[in-house]
Amino acid sequence: MTIPAWTSEGVLPPINAANPVSSDRSPYVVPLSDFLMRFGQSPERLAVLDGLLRYRAALHKQGLVAGFQWVDGSFLEHIEIIESRPPNDVDVVTFYRLPAGKSQGDLARQAPELFPQNAAAKKALKASFHVDAYLVGLEIPPERLTQQSAYWYSIWSHRRNQVWKGFVQIDLAPTNDADAAKTLAGLVHAGAHP
Repeated sequence: MTIPAWTSEGVLPPINAANPVSSDRSPYVVPLSDFLMRFGQSPERLAVLDGLLRYRAALHKQGLVAGFQWVDGSFLEHIEIIESRPPNDVDVVTFYRLPAGKSQGDLARQAPELFPQNAAAKKALKASFHVDAYLVGLEIPPERLTQQSAYWYSIWSHRRNQVWKGFVQIDLAPTNDADAAKTLAGLVHAGAHP
C-alpha cells in the first residue's frame, strides 16, 4: 500500500473516497523506508525522522522487535502550509509483544527512559527522540486491547478542528531499519527540502 497524497486540507485521507468501504484506508501499512521517503522533505522533518529511527533502535535494544507502530501527529500533515511551521515531533503508538522471559516491569526497570512514569520523564523522552511516544502491550486481555486500539484510532482519525484524517502503520521489526537509515542518510546528503 502506498501513502496517499495530502488532501486539500493538508491531511492524509482517512479512506479511499472512490471506494469508501474498501480496505484501502487508514492506517496505511507501509515499509519504513517508504515512510521516510514520503515525509523526509525538510531539514526539520529529517531531524524528527532521525529521532524516530533512534527511538526504534532503543526499543529493539530492549528486545521489542515484534509488533507495529501507528504513526501520526502534525508530522503526517502538511503542517508547513496548515500552520506555517515545521513539525516538532512525530506521534507514535507502539503495539508490541514482550520479549520471551520479560515482563512489563522488567522493561520499565531496565529502560525507564523508554517507559516514562511521569510528565518529566515523558518530556525527556520527547526531547531525546523527537517522538511523542505511547506503548501498548499486545499481551493485555483482548477486551482491553480492543479498547486501546479504538481509543488511539478515534484520537488519531481527526485533527482537533474535527477534520478527518488518516495515519500510517509501520512494522516494528528491525528488519528494514538499516536500509531506512541509509535512506535517511541519502535524504540528508541530498539536502531534502519542501
